[in-house]
Amino acid sequence: MRWTSMLAIYALFWVLSGFLVLPFGLRTPEEAGQDIGRGHVASAPVNFRPGRVALRATVLSLALFALFYANFREGWVSAADLDWTRWLGASD
Repeated sequence: MRWTSMLAIYALFWVLSGFLVLPFGLRTPEEAGQDIGRGHVASAPVNFRPGRVALRATVLSLALFALFYANFREGWVSAADLDWTRWLGASD
Protein backbone atom coordinates (compact mmCIF):
# COMPACT_ATOMS: atom_id res chain seq x y z
CA MET A 1 0.00 0.00 0.00
CA ARG A 2 1.36 3.41 -0.94
CA TRP A 3 1.83 6.05 1.72
CA THR A 4 -0.64 8.39 0.00
CA SER A 5 -3.33 5.71 0.22
CA MET A 6 -2.47 5.14 3.86
CA LEU A 7 -2.73 8.88 4.55
CA ALA A 8 -6.11 9.15 2.83
CA ILE A 9 -7.51 6.14 4.70
CA TYR A 10 -6.16 7.48 8.00
CA ALA A 11 -7.82 10.85 7.28
CA LEU A 12 -11.15 9.09 6.72
CA PHE A 13 -10.74 7.20 10.00
CA TRP A 14 -9.86 10.47 11.77
CA VAL A 15 -12.97 12.29 10.55
CA LEU A 16 -15.19 9.34 11.42
CA SER A 17 -13.56 9.10 14.85
CA GLY A 18 -14.09 12.82 15.38
CA PHE A 19 -17.82 12.43 14.89
CA LEU A 20 -17.87 9.35 17.13
CA VAL A 21 -16.11 11.01 20.10
CA LEU A 22 -17.72 14.45 19.71
CA PRO A 23 -20.63 13.99 22.17
CA PHE A 24 -18.60 12.39 24.99
CA GLY A 25 -17.95 14.59 28.02
CA LEU A 26 -20.20 17.46 27.00
CA ARG A 27 -22.56 19.03 29.53
CA THR A 28 -25.54 21.29 28.99
CA PRO A 29 -26.06 24.42 31.12
CA GLU A 30 -28.74 22.59 33.09
CA GLU A 31 -26.35 19.72 33.91
CA ALA A 32 -23.61 22.18 34.84
CA GLY A 33 -25.92 24.21 37.08
CA GLN A 34 -25.61 27.39 35.00
CA ASP A 35 -28.27 29.78 33.77
CA ILE A 36 -29.15 29.74 30.10
CA GLY A 37 -28.35 33.13 28.61
CA ARG A 38 -30.70 34.98 26.33
CA GLY A 39 -30.39 33.75 22.75
CA HIS A 40 -28.67 30.49 23.70
CA VAL A 41 -30.08 27.07 23.02
CA ALA A 42 -30.67 24.94 26.13
CA SER A 43 -28.89 21.97 24.55
CA ALA A 44 -25.70 23.88 23.65
CA PRO A 45 -22.68 22.54 25.53
CA VAL A 46 -20.94 24.76 28.06
CA ASN A 47 -17.64 22.87 28.15
CA PHE A 48 -16.75 22.16 24.51
CA ARG A 49 -13.00 21.59 24.09
CA PRO A 50 -12.01 21.02 20.46
CA GLY A 51 -8.44 20.11 21.41
CA ARG A 52 -9.67 17.27 23.60
CA VAL A 53 -12.00 16.07 20.83
CA ALA A 54 -9.09 16.12 18.35
CA LEU A 55 -6.86 14.18 20.76
CA ARG A 56 -9.52 11.54 21.37
CA ALA A 57 -10.20 11.29 17.63
CA THR A 58 -6.47 10.88 16.96
CA VAL A 59 -6.10 8.06 19.49
CA LEU A 60 -9.20 6.24 18.24
CA SER A 61 -8.27 6.66 14.58
CA LEU A 62 -4.74 5.34 15.25
CA ALA A 63 -6.22 2.21 16.82
CA LEU A 64 -8.72 1.74 13.99
CA PHE A 65 -6.09 2.33 11.32
CA ALA A 66 -3.73 -0.13 13.02
CA LEU A 67 -6.46 -2.79 12.87
CA PHE A 68 -7.19 -1.91 9.24
CA TYR A 69 -3.52 -2.11 8.25
CA ALA A 70 -3.00 -5.37 10.15
CA ASN A 71 -5.98 -6.85 8.30
CA PHE A 72 -4.56 -5.57 5.01
CA ARG A 73 -1.20 -7.25 5.70
CA GLU A 74 -2.53 -10.49 7.20
CA GLY A 75 -5.73 -10.91 5.17
CA TRP A 76 -8.01 -11.83 8.07
CA VAL A 77 -11.15 -10.53 6.35
CA SER A 78 -11.22 -10.33 2.57
CA ALA A 79 -13.72 -8.87 0.12
CA ALA A 80 -15.00 -12.39 -0.58
CA ASP A 81 -15.83 -12.77 3.12
CA LEU A 82 -18.07 -9.69 2.88
CA ASP A 83 -20.06 -10.97 -0.11
CA TRP A 84 -23.59 -10.94 1.30
CA THR A 85 -25.04 -12.84 -1.67
CA ARG A 86 -23.25 -15.99 -0.44
CA TRP A 87 -25.00 -15.67 2.90
CA LEU A 88 -28.43 -15.60 1.24
CA GLY A 89 -27.76 -18.79 -0.66
CA ALA A 90 -27.63 -17.14 -4.09
CA SER A 91 -25.80 -19.15 -6.71
CA ASP A 92 -22.78 -17.78 -8.53
